[in-house]
Amino acid sequence: MATTSGKAIPVLVSSTFAFTISFAVWMMFAVIGIPIKAQLGLSETQFGLLAAMPVLTGSLVRVPLGIWTDRFGGRIVMFVLLLSTVIPIWLMSYATEYWQFLVLALFVGIAGGSFSVGTPYVARWFPPHRKGLAMGVFGAGNSGSALTKFVAPALIVAAGGAWMIVPQVYAVAMLVTAVLFWFGSASDPAHRVASATSVRAQFALLKDPRVWRYCQYYSVVFGGYVALALWMTKYYIGEYGFDIRLAALLAACFSLPGGVLRALGGWISDRHGAYRTTWLVMWVCWVAFFILSYPQTDFTIQTVNGPRTFHVGLDPWLFTVLLFVVGIATAIGKASVFKFISDDFGDNIGAVSGIVGLAGGLGGFLLPILFGAALDLTGVRSSCFMLLYGTVCVSLVWMHFSFRREEVAAGQKALARSGRRAT
Repeated sequence: MATTSGKAIPVLVSSTFAFTISFAVWMMFAVIGIPIKAQLGLSETQFGLLAAMPVLTGSLVRVPLGIWTDRFGGRIVMFVLLLSTVIPIWLMSYATEYWQFLVLALFVGIAGGSFSVGTPYVARWFPPHRKGLAMGVFGAGNSGSALTKFVAPALIVAAGGAWMIVPQVYAVAMLVTAVLFWFGSASDPAHRVASATSVRAQFALLKDPRVWRYCQYYSVVFGGYVALALWMTKYYIGEYGFDIRLAALLAACFSLPGGVLRALGGWISDRHGAYRTTWLVMWVCWVAFFILSYPQTDFTIQTVNGPRTFHVGLDPWLFTVLLFVVGIATAIGKASVFKFISDDFGDNIGAVSGIVGLAGGLGGFLLPILFGAALDLTGVRSSCFMLLYGTVCVSLVWMHFSFRREEVAAGQKALARSGRRAT
């Protein structure tokens, strides 16, 4: 291990804790959005926009945050980021109009940018053969999505149904987290990138087709994860008639493995490679989304004994098992995509992870809005899984043809080199 190994573990622990709390805050509309929707009489599309609004800001700030992390170091950038969200979170409890919620949600969403700070910050403390595992452990902070599903409903019930208690408690938690992070983390000037990277230079990386591929993969495994984490509590309530506590608990069966097992994804990617791991993840999601897409259906056929009616549809327990499988797959896929980045762009992790994180975050922003629009238009709740099924199909086709083309090109180069040696 590198000479800084004595500080590497405290940095990893404090960063993972900070990211977990940040992600819990980022996802709080998955729970408090439900009583707010009822209070304001929102449509499904309006609810989707409200739930996704923090994701928009958290996505857009990832690019500059990645640059600032390279330039100034992850410790100071993460600390300032955590502090900057405390006041907007607290003010959320005083909002009464839809536009007020949307505006404050934009500022609360800055918490989501902690990922693009922590990823390069943590990665630089570990040697190459352990970067995948380290980034996977840090990425397990996605489990903050499950944390908010355990904590927020309990707070609402304890407050007699008043959702305002949640942002107030979360604001205090974020302040405490910022202090704990500062005293638990460390800085190393050697980790800062000497040459300043501009936003224009960072986006110039999009000329590399590999970056586009990783953006698309991440928009599925991370964007899809975020969108479902925001949507599933309400889905359980509407589809199966559960109360908010049971709905949130079952939704956590997806969110928890989708966060915690990211460390497993890092280990698998280190051992078996990013390509094989991501390829398997996409196929698992393809099968699961295909089954989840099928709506509750009653149909009648004519038999020799007269008409006979059948019902086809997932009961809540089988539905939850499939969601659990998807959660595991997305956790592994999130880590394998960043293993691609650390392998191919080791000297520019912050810049590339910022772009890829932006793409994944934008997926997490757009998908809940599309979920709501599809539900308003069709009235079919499982339409959200139909949309996700389509995105996975794109990933599989792109992976197949892209890597096949690269393998053919590498083979031709190898044959050309062997031919020159023979002559």
